[in-house]
Amino acid sequence: MTEVDTAQDEQTPYARVGGGKAVSVVVDRFYQLVLADPQLAPYFDSTEMANLKRHQVQLISHLLGGPVEYSGRELRDAHAGLDISSGDYALVTQHLVAALTEAGVPDDIIASLGGTLVAVEPDIVSRES
Repeated sequence: MTEVDTAQDEQTPYARVGGGKAVSVVVDRFYQLVLADPQLAPYFDSTEMANLKRHQVQLISHLLGGPVEYSGRELRDAHAGLDISSGDYALVTQHLVAALTEAGVPDDIIASLGGTLVAVEPDIVSRES
């Protein structure tokens, strides 16, 4: 292993992606994609987007090992009553992966976040497609 490889291995995924500013860019792009999707946009009609984006930045930063504590509601509580289908969840996942990929996030970090998305799906999805 080279010195660069060792330094990269010692960094958190949060540091590797560029920290808070980079996460904010990804979250902004993610919601551009989601809100442009006619199947998903209605879920956000009455949502205060600035607050949602702030919580999403906190959540992703926390998942990436950043120095940020997530202070939002539990995922199950936040998505209760929204009647989210598994197909809608898959679309949201696709948009997040697209935003991460566009931002140049390394594949191993995207894969790790993907594992988290699979794990939390039962907390968010309330119906089959």
